[in-house]
Amino acid sequence: MKVKTQSKKVNKAWLNDHVNDTYVKLAKSEGYRARAAYKLKEIDESLGLIKPGYTVVDLGSTPGAWSQYVRRRLSPVGAAVGELNGRIIALDLLPMDPVEGVVFIQGDFREAEVLAQLEAALDPGRKVDVVVSDMAPNLSGIETADAARITHLVELALEFAQKHIKSDGALVVKLFHGSGYSDLVKLFKSVFKVVKPIKPKASRPGSSETFLVGMGLKNPP
Repeated sequence: MKVKTQSKKVNKAWLNDHVNDTYVKLAKSEGYRARAAYKLKEIDESLGLIKPGYTVVDLGSTPGAWSQYVRRRLSPVGAAVGELNGRIIALDLLPMDPVEGVVFIQGDFREAEVLAQLEAALDPGRKVDVVVSDMAPNLSGIETADAARITHLVELALEFAQKHIKSDGALVVKLFHGSGYSDLVKLFKSVFKVVKPIKPKASRPGSSETFLVGMGLKNPP
């Protein structure tokens, strides 16, 4: 006799919610690889972060929805293909299907040689305008361990941004409410002139996921 387990019920409920999700439907109709595109879209539209002519670095880019969104923002006509006014460099540990006009580097951002590849891909003598990071570790469910992994990735993204963005540049990172959150906000406030936490409507209501945006370096290098 087969017995329905709780996990199967949960998976079925999640799948049902996913299929009927407004942002999943939008992503499918508008050609985005994931609903995550609308998280960045809302952040960008509320703060005016990404403009034609900009250089943007996309950390934790796979499957490519954020790169797709940035690519359209840098297109003179908002197109997914064709002319591009600006540069996009994307990086992820996992492979990513090509996005036209996007330079992709596969590797672990925590490794020095991968970071060196990313830095080598930047235009010599030109600073980055915006760094966006959707990086997140595999969560174990152990709060202190997960908080430490999340903090480490955010700190690495922050370190990269401090070194490479323009004095009026911006950094967007994903983090989670819980242990370590307030310390990361405090860290951002020590680095940036303006710090804004944003929970986009496209973030699932039950998720502790949120985004932190830092704008304008207090002490540019």
